[in-house]
Amino acid sequence: MRKSKPKRRVVLPDPIFNDPMVTKFVNHLMFDGKKSIAFDIFYSALENVKNKLPNEEKSSLEIWKKALENVTPLVEVRSRRVGGATFQVPTEIRPERKESISMKNLILYARKRGGHSMSDKLAAEIVDAFNSQGGAYKRKEDIHRMAEANRAFAHFKF
Repeated sequence: MRKSKPKRRVVLPDPIFNDPMVTKFVNHLMFDGKKSIAFDIFYSALENVKNKLPNEEKSSLEIWKKALENVTPLVEVRSRRVGGATFQVPTEIRPERKESISMKNLILYARKRGGHSMSDKLAAEIVDAFNSQGGAYKRKEDIHRMAEANRAFAHFKF
């Protein structure tokens, strides 16, 4: 691929909410091509979220989107070699990568949680992210803290 950029694949919207972002999340959640199982996990996690937050006026999908927004980092550090030394250079993240990082972090920290089923763990992580706490939110804070600490090297932009 010397000259042409690869074509972006179109992600089809999911069957219930008709939202392509849900399908992207389920694709990250999926193991071994078992998409129907991943959809079942996601939808039951949203049901659990609705049960855990009964007095919330937002729908479970809006709660999930707000949780994703809360764990989305704005900047990240990238290694850059300058004159034999390696610097951690803070850079802004492009929108597709932001979305992907937030989804992957939410799923990663849901998998690390203790709990009975993946849908329970995912629901708990979504609720924590919605309330600006939990592992995925802490990860975002750590990324931002590292970028802030290395702000002096921002002039070594890529």
